Amino acid sequence: MAATDPGFIAAVEEARLGLSEGGVPIGACLVSKDGKILGRGHNMRVQKGSATLHAEMSALENSGRLPASAYEGATMYTTLSPCDMCTGACILYKIKRVVIGENVNFMGGEEYLKGRGKEVVVLDDKECKGIMEGFMREKPELWNEDIAV
Repeated sequence: MAATDPGFIAAVEEARLGLSEGGVPIGACLVSKDGKILGRGHNMRVQKGSATLHAEMSALENSGRLPASAYEGATMYTTLSPCDMCTGACILYKIKRVVIGENVNFMGGEEYLKGRGKEVVVLDDKECKGIMEGFMREKPELWNEDIAV
């Protein structure tokens, strides 16, 4: 598992896109067990005035309506450790693996994922850290709103 995986590259591209749109710069990409990108997206809370459209939820939404079997064995790539809501969605859809760009700026439900038998990989990616550090410094009120503080 490396930062050069197409799913991770897509997640980082989505985070950059979210930042360029004035939103929270978190991206995600859902990849099937056979390596096909099912959906990708970024946090759209600001852009769509949504309470729930985090990056992982956006990637699931953009996957469209799929049979449950499509999610089994899939990998969710995300640029930041997933919050409780997104952790729950990964568990609900039986996603096998969650690959996280970084968990220094925010630690989500990683232990819960592991406790539910999910593989969790943290890449400790420098770019993901830098994007979030800059965003949190420049827009702390927006970040706090995103994580319900």
